[in-house]
Amino acid sequence: MSKTVLTGAKIRKSLGNVFVHIILAVLACIWVMPILWVLLTSFREEKGSYVTTFFSKGYTFDNYIKLFTDVSILNFPQMFGNTLIISIVVCIISTIFVLSVAFCMSRLRFKMRKPLMNVAMILGLFPGFMSMIAVYYILKVFGLTQGSMIRLSLMIVFSAGSGVGFYVAKGFFDTIPKSLDEAAIIDGASRWHIFTKVTVPLSKPIIVYTVLTSFMSPWLDFIFAKVICRADAEYYTVSIGLWKMLEKEYIDAWYTSWAAGAVLVSIPIAILFLFTQKFYVEGMSGAVKG
Repeated sequence: MSKTVLTGAKIRKSLGNVFVHIILAVLACIWVMPILWVLLTSFREEKGSYVTTFFSKGYTFDNYIKLFTDVSILNFPQMFGNTLIISIVVCIISTIFVLSVAFCMSRLRFKMRKPLMNVAMILGLFPGFMSMIAVYYILKVFGLTQGSMIRLSLMIVFSAGSGVGFYVAKGFFDTIPKSLDEAAIIDGASRWHIFTKVTVPLSKPIIVYTVLTSFMSPWLDFIFAKVICRADAEYYTVSIGLWKMLEKEYIDAWYTSWAAGAVLVSIPIAILFLFTQKFYVEGMSGAVKG
């Protein structure tokens, strides 16, 4: 009787596993399908956005070549360069801001600490673009909305308020034993030395997470970039460029190049993830051993 029960339980467990794997396979196909479609469209020979088949009659690299050679209307290389410069600078500044604020909130005790944390949490509930009109006019007063100052404006907008998003990093810092800080203080270390020599080396996973999110924010943003750049095409970012390719006057000629641009936009993020992944894994393995 017990063997029959065990056999029935194994069968039910096997059927449950098969059912779960089928669902996961279907969800994986749904997730991968749009990516595959964009990738295939980027190599498609037919121009225009109106096609009746998923696969093309032929594939070519001309769509990628057009992005970097046909710069008379939409200068994609310039847009790509603008976005890359802004994203790198913002990534560095925002990472420093977030980690510094998180360390202070985690390790230091001072007046108004909890009220400041509550205010930061409340502000984080509202999307940043709610303030875009006020931010634009503030930048305009300081003369930062014209010419080369546009890049500086975008850097300020994306990095100035990044410190408010310290909660995730603070949660990680809270897991690091405070006894390490106390031992360092006994040895004569300052708070700066504790932060740079003790906390940061033990925080590779959260640093990787912060770097990725700090880079992706300006790289993928459209709203603030469009408001600040307005019609000044010289300082467009890739998000604005891709949006322009889908406008009525450009979509027929640039639709497949838009797909190629979408593929190229994902490459820096993928490279950054692959480069930082080893540090994330090393940090997690070190945390488990500790």
